[in-house]
Amino acid sequence: MTDQTEPEKATAPPAPDPKAALSARMARFKALQEQRTSGKKATEKEVIEEKKRNEGKPEELEKAKRLQERAEFKLLKADDPDFERKRHWDYTAEEDENWAKRLAKKARNRDNNAFSDYRQEANKVYKRQIKQLSKVDLEAYAAQRAEKLQRQVAAGLLELVETDDGDVFTVDKDGRVNTPVEENYNFDHKPSKEAVDRLVEQLDKSERARLKARAARGLKEDDGGDVTYINQKNKQFNEKLARFYNKYTTEIRESFERGTAI
Repeated sequence: MTDQTEPEKATAPPAPDPKAALSARMARFKALQEQRTSGKKATEKEVIEEKKRNEGKPEELEKAKRLQERAEFKLLKADDPDFERKRHWDYTAEEDENWAKRLAKKARNRDNNAFSDYRQEANKVYKRQIKQLSKVDLEAYAAQRAEKLQRQVAAGLLELVETDDGDVFTVDKDGRVNTPVEENYNFDHKPSKEAVDRLVEQLDKSERARLKARAARGLKEDDGGDVTYINQKNKQFNEKLARFYNKYTTEIRESFERGTAI
């Protein structure tokens, strides 16, 4: 008679404890809440610090405002294909014409950046410097110019011409229109102290900018000696020649300076 062993019974896994699962979920929920709270506090702290940093910088606030307005404008333009036509409804015909002239002037200035001749370059520099001078009384200048034209017309230096449309202008012997004649015998213009101060300030500003640009390029100011060069490269070449040949040419140069050279 053979011994038969009974098969082992499979043991079922223990049933999950609902209290333990609930505790684990509550712990994870609390951890997420704490993480959310800490992240919110960190964000608020960073916003406050950024606001403090920008409080003393009005230019930063103005820049942010301009960027926001530009972004809003682009959104409105993208949403409405007829945006440009509707936008012109808010302006008068005169304002629209002035804006078109302004855009055309900007385009001409942009296309006129290339160098053509020294006269035009000097004219551009002059206009830029006049624009940089603040509080220029153009009305007073125009009134003074008109008074000078009237005085020269009365003296017979200019001829007064009236067109059929009623426009009046002056013409000199060279055909120039509304241009005063140079009066070498009469210098009656005397600028105000404020105008002189503005000019001096502008000259000082230009000189500081020039020195700053030279320093940025690693150039130094001249020591006031004789200028024997036409540009910086030529100056370096002359200095190199002087290092090698000055010991041979010193006597000859001194003789030339004394005027005793043969």
